[in-house]
Amino acid sequence: MAETKRFVEIFTDGACSGNPGPGGWGVVLRYGKAEKELSGGEENTTNNRMELTAAIKGLSALKEPCVVKLVTDSKYVADGINQGWAASWRQNGWRKADKKPAQNIELWEELLNLLDVHDVKIEWVKGHAGHPENERCDALATAFYKNLQKGEE
Repeated sequence: MAETKRFVEIFTDGACSGNPGPGGWGVVLRYGKAEKELSGGEENTTNNRMELTAAIKGLSALKEPCVVKLVTDSKYVADGINQGWAASWRQNGWRKADKKPAQNIELWEELLNLLDVHDVKIEWVKGHAGHPENERCDALATAFYKNLQKGEE
């Protein structure tokens, strides 16, 4: 009999000062009552790259295949997966419907590969609207890029 997969909630956010500019990402992972926070960033990046990186880092932190509710305020990430855009881009040699090249290919590829491991439902929430976990992820991401701006990590 197959084991039941663990249910994990992952909340993510990316932030950037300038676009491109210093950026950060924040993740809150929740399994039952246990929570773990992750954050990081890059000196020269874009908001979309940080949003994708947050989702990747959250899913990469899981040590076994899980059932995941991934909550993001990024329409780019949510629609890219839920509308099937990223899968379509990959199928079409990383070209969009207008035949222009897709952006952030290596990150989309990594995210799609992680989605093959886990059973993920992506839920979009409005950013900066009082969602507690989204606000926490935003604070983690923002703190990281502000430290980058000061020359700290």
